[in-house]
Amino acid sequence: MPTWQPPHTAATTPWFLGARKKNRMTDTRKITLALFLLLLLTACVKVSGETPPAAPVLFVTSTLPPTKPGLTLPTQIPPTASQMSDPLIPTATPSCRDEAVFIEDVTYPDNTRLTAGEKFTKTWKIQNTGTCTWTGYTIAFVSGDKMEAPNSLPVPETKANSTVDVSIDLLAPSDDGAYTGNFELRDAEGESLPLGTEPTFWVKIIVGEDTAGASAEQTTGNCTYTENPEYVQTLIDLINQARADVGRPALTVNAHLTATARAHSLDMACNNFMKHSGSDGSWTGDRVSSAGYTDPYYLEVLAIGLPQDAMNQWRIEKADWSAVLNSRVTEIGVGYVFSKFSAYGGYWTVVMGGP
Repeated sequence: MPTWQPPHTAATTPWFLGARKKNRMTDTRKITLALFLLLLLTACVKVSGETPPAAPVLFVTSTLPPTKPGLTLPTQIPPTASQMSDPLIPTATPSCRDEAVFIEDVTYPDNTRLTAGEKFTKTWKIQNTGTCTWTGYTIAFVSGDKMEAPNSLPVPETKANSTVDVSIDLLAPSDDGAYTGNFELRDAEGESLPLGTEPTFWVKIIVGEDTAGASAEQTTGNCTYTENPEYVQTLIDLINQARADVGRPALTVNAHLTATARAHSLDMACNNFMKHSGSDGSWTGDRVSSAGYTDPYYLEVLAIGLPQDAMNQWRIEKADWSAVLNSRVTEIGVGYVFSKFSAYGGYWTVVMGGP
């Protein structure tokens, strides 16, 4: 019968069995560590080999440096004029419209009578009817009698739709006669600018007492004036020629109509106005009746300046030109009175009548 023995314990395990067990545990740990390192290395290789996701768009300005090493900023292309306007560079101003008209003679109207060698200052009123501001504009002498006028002189700056007075110092010639100096308006580049339909404007004076058929000075109250029979006859001839051009008969001079016309011209020249209503409130019919004219039909037209000036003014006004060519009138009376103290100098009244 075998002898009973107690179970093996560590203290009773043989040394070579303990050492073998210990070695197996060490190998297991080494294998486990090796597998762990292998897995770790495999994971690292996979991470480094993955394609990174698309990076978000990076907006870069000239004041922000790149945030990643090696990032190259795109080369900036300077904007062209078509892409963006430089606020410091003035842009071209849209072209404006340049127009002007003559308003009136402020001083020394046409045919003002002066003494030989008399100094005077002529002033014109001009209106800027365009859209340009007149800056650097001038008036310049272009033809006729210079009367010691400068070659040019500046026009004050004038805004659109404004008027300007332009004055020039002149000297009346030493010999008796009629004198005319022509001037033009020029822009800043020296280009001529017409006044309406007229390329020039002018100064017209008469030196001496009895020039071109003018009568001697007369006085009524405080008014000094002259008349001009030659001017009157010239205007009658011009009117009859205009009528003949359209097949109308010539008009016969009537003494009653002549007295009516002369009286109204004297009233206008001495009282410095120009309208059909007289200074006493009378109308054309009142004056015609007072002068003794009996025919029931009559017309009246007014003008200033020389005989041809009067014709030009009536041609512009449709109603006035229709009166000049009227087929019903048969008679005419013309009055011309000049006063150098009035606004317009010479005043015309033409009264026509018929049955």
